[in-house]
Amino acid sequence: MKKIIAYFIKYPVSANVFIVAFALFGTIALFNLRSSFFPLAESKIINIQVVYPGASPQEVEEGIVLKIEDNLRGITGVERFTSVSSENSAIITVEVEKDYRTETALEDVKNAVNRINSFPIDMEPPVIFKNENLNPTVTFAISGKNMSLRSLKETARKIEDDLRSIDGISKVDLSGFPDEEIEVAVNELALRTYQLTFDQVANAIKKANIDITGGKIKTDTEEYLIRGRFKEYFGQGLENIIVKSDVDGKTIRLADVAVISDRWSENPNRIELDNEPTIEVNVQTTNSEDFLEAAEKVNKYIASYNSKNDGVKLTIVNDRSINLLERRDLLLRNGAFGMVLVLLLLSLFLNPRMAFWVATGIPISFLGMFVLAQIFGVTINVISLFGMIVVIGILVDDGIVIAENIYYQYEKGKNPIRAAIDGTMEVLPAIFSAVLTTILAFAIFYFLDGRVGDFFTELAFVVIATLGISLVEAVIILPAHLAHSRALRGKKASNWVSRFMDKIMIWMRDTTYAPTLRFVIKNKVLTFAIALVFLALTIAAFKGGIIKGTFFPFIERDNIAITLKMPQGTNESISNAWIDKIEEAAWRVNEQYKGNRADGLDIINHISKKIGPSTSDASLNIILLKGEVRNVVSYEIANAIAKETGPVIGAESLSYGGGGSFGKPISVAFLGNNLEELELAKDELKAELTKLAALKDVNDNDLLGIKEINVQLKPKAYMLGLSLQDMLGQVRSGFFGKEVQRLQRGRDEVKIWVRYNEKDRSSINNMSEMFITTPTGEKVPFNELATYTIKRGVVSINHLDGKRQINVEADMMNETSSVTEILGYVKDEIIPQILPKYPSVSVLYEGQNREAEKTQKSAAKALPVILFLIIAMITFTFRSFGQTMLLFVLIPFSLIGVAWGHYFHGHAISMLSMMGVVALIGIIVNDGLVLVTKLNTNLKEGMTFNEAVVSAGVSRFRAIFLTTVTTVAGLAPLILEKSFQAQFLVPMAISIAYGISAATILTLVLLPVLLVTLNNFRRLLIYAWEGTKPSPEEVEPAVKELKSENDEYEN
Repeated sequence: MKKIIAYFIKYPVSANVFIVAFALFGTIALFNLRSSFFPLAESKIINIQVVYPGASPQEVEEGIVLKIEDNLRGITGVERFTSVSSENSAIITVEVEKDYRTETALEDVKNAVNRINSFPIDMEPPVIFKNENLNPTVTFAISGKNMSLRSLKETARKIEDDLRSIDGISKVDLSGFPDEEIEVAVNELALRTYQLTFDQVANAIKKANIDITGGKIKTDTEEYLIRGRFKEYFGQGLENIIVKSDVDGKTIRLADVAVISDRWSENPNRIELDNEPTIEVNVQTTNSEDFLEAAEKVNKYIASYNSKNDGVKLTIVNDRSINLLERRDLLLRNGAFGMVLVLLLLSLFLNPRMAFWVATGIPISFLGMFVLAQIFGVTINVISLFGMIVVIGILVDDGIVIAENIYYQYEKGKNPIRAAIDGTMEVLPAIFSAVLTTILAFAIFYFLDGRVGDFFTELAFVVIATLGISLVEAVIILPAHLAHSRALRGKKASNWVSRFMDKIMIWMRDTTYAPTLRFVIKNKVLTFAIALVFLALTIAAFKGGIIKGTFFPFIERDNIAITLKMPQGTNESISNAWIDKIEEAAWRVNEQYKGNRADGLDIINHISKKIGPSTSDASLNIILLKGEVRNVVSYEIANAIAKETGPVIGAESLSYGGGGSFGKPISVAFLGNNLEELELAKDELKAELTKLAALKDVNDNDLLGIKEINVQLKPKAYMLGLSLQDMLGQVRSGFFGKEVQRLQRGRDEVKIWVRYNEKDRSSINNMSEMFITTPTGEKVPFNELATYTIKRGVVSINHLDGKRQINVEADMMNETSSVTEILGYVKDEIIPQILPKYPSVSVLYEGQNREAEKTQKSAAKALPVILFLIIAMITFTFRSFGQTMLLFVLIPFSLIGVAWGHYFHGHAISMLSMMGVVALIGIIVNDGLVLVTKLNTNLKEGMTFNEAVVSAGVSRFRAIFLTTVTTVAGLAPLILEKSFQAQFLVPMAISIAYGISAATILTLVLLPVLLVTLNNFRRLLIYAWEGTKPSPEEVEPAVKELKSENDEYEN
């Protein structure tokens, strides 16, 4: 290694070639990096969708879901599976383990489902697919004055085609309209008059509305294809289909017995934007498409379309690229400011020319990282940008130490070339170990499960790649430049700024630090006791709730999603009336805030209202003024809207915002097969959670279903040869409908339904008066054949790993509340009182708790390995296990700075804070490496132990101080940033900045005390074993090593 370093120092043009290569290829890579909002991750979700028309949730569960779940058990690579059985359909979600290939699991799941041969006859084939990770990009609304919904849809389809034709845009979805269908609405009188049944009408359509080939005719000259083209795609074309005829030539056509119409399906799915009917277009990007580029193209299309069309208007509802650009600009601004601070500090405390060459490592390292990022598919996103900010201050640490030591060698009288070689080689082991330990600490992110692992692997990549390049730059390029720089020519720079800063540094080092160091070494017990007191106070403050904790920080948003669920079966007009009331309350809240603003701006830009997919479901998407202008957090506005709205009578579930990328703060899942006990446990928990002032929107997923009419046959039905299946089959045909065909009209799949007209199925009396056809063809009224009872069913049946599941969830009233404290209370106080009453019920904690547990469990597996590797690396450097372990004693004490840093800035300690602590481990070790390495060098040079300790601290004070202040300076602008967009990243920055600040004091003060204590302990052990007390120097590994080297040399 020495020869390589010497070569580059002697021939600096070689180093310049490296710089040109990094600059050229790094710039090319930078402009070719794709962008995304968050890091791209492979999907680990497999969905199984099944459709069973007309079936209740219980029928779907028993006939389909339980069979599929039974076959899913034991499949390799499956972490768990959940299911939701609803009316007519079900969806089973399979979660794949992190390190298992989703494609392999997908094939196994398909095979497991395909083995089932006992599905219900009327069930459609199951659809099994890997859930593709799509990135929501731009959502916009299409509206037009006095335009019908059909006209809006036709316009939307044209816009969809236009967008799909743009390169880089492939995923475009439309919403805001129900499915189209053709209804053949028969009436009971016509069926009886013409002696027809639903099956006869349906079969007539099925046989007549076809395109069919009849083979070929081959003549001597050419071939002819025999074909019948009779398929009609619109209702009007079906009117003349012959349903029945007799030998007399009398025919009954479809129009004689039914009204045929093209219509929307009866399930509502309508959207209004600011009380105007609209269709929403949602543009998403795949992992292979560029997020910002796609958003830019969509925005250009919208601007162009609006300029050319007066009757139709496209309004942007949500453009996530704006959030990314704002966060990118924010991070770049803070990063640039941090870099300026780093450069300024280097210039103040180092020789300006040395500072320049040290700082040159920053752009070189980033350019090299861009090349690696391009190769490994890393994107420009908020997490990777945050990684760049984290690493800015760390980057110059190795350069500072090398530059300082080169200058130290130069001051000893060596020529610049020799000073550069010797100065680099002397600290090379410590520098290599320091960088490698930091890399190892950040490597833990690659082994974390959950969303944290998905997000922060790219931060780890950025830090690791940048540090790796910086090591090359510091060891090869920096010495080459310093050796030929004017920094090592003549006297030190003598401008007044340099002289002033030198005086400050000398004052801090010689007047303040050196006496303090001598004092603490003499008073070791007092020093250690003070450190323990501070640690104990910090733990007490955390346990007492002064320093708060949570799972994940609140992430500010520019929209509020309000969801309302009324009892299943509620008329659409009632659901609409309640959601309108909430919308009106939102606009009143807007006026209140607007009146208190100096700029008079609305805090609500738009409100998008949706009714559907069922008549009991309604929701609002409130689009807020951008957070940087709004200056009011979204949860405060959501709480104001809830207060203004008041109680919503009869609502099954109502939530005002909340949730997020990591799930609900409070989410408790009750599991079991005793439905009665599950419901009782759920009711008790909801009652208890509602009492907690820190919580809001306490909801569950065990919603009351639609009222069910349960039919029982009378003896007469059996006497006439009717079975329950025969009876309900005919009832189903009339009231649910008999699906005849599916037609493809453009992109729409249109179903043809035969059933009663809407009027004839609008009351229970219609069913009672319906005529049932017996096996002999006789028609008998329903009420003579059956009776019925009415009770409510369920909306859906939820399973987790095959067991019935009921979830109870709640949101925090505000972001300052401690999620861990509230959930701890639920776990320790509420749940233990509930479970003993219901022995069949077990409990799981989902939402943010599950994400946190996944991260914690994976970290518990990876952290010991990472720590062992760090310990091994440092031990190889020090060649002393005792000195190595002393560095790790500093880590718990550094948490003092982490905890109180969060307190001072008003942030709760979260999982992201702990990720900062993990990253901090590697950074803490660096300063200790520098000091202990210098101590060992001093001992080898013949100093007494106490002199060596003091000298090591004093001589490395500047380097340790500068590495700390540059790291803190790089993060300070982000920590002090008041922007809402930055707040979820601040906790990790606080952990690193305040942690390293505390660690610096510990390294300069407590570490020397520990080193002296360790030395005394070694001497006592030898004295106890051998009876003679050795000198302090004799027990030190460095002195023993020097003696061994001398003995080997003499031999």
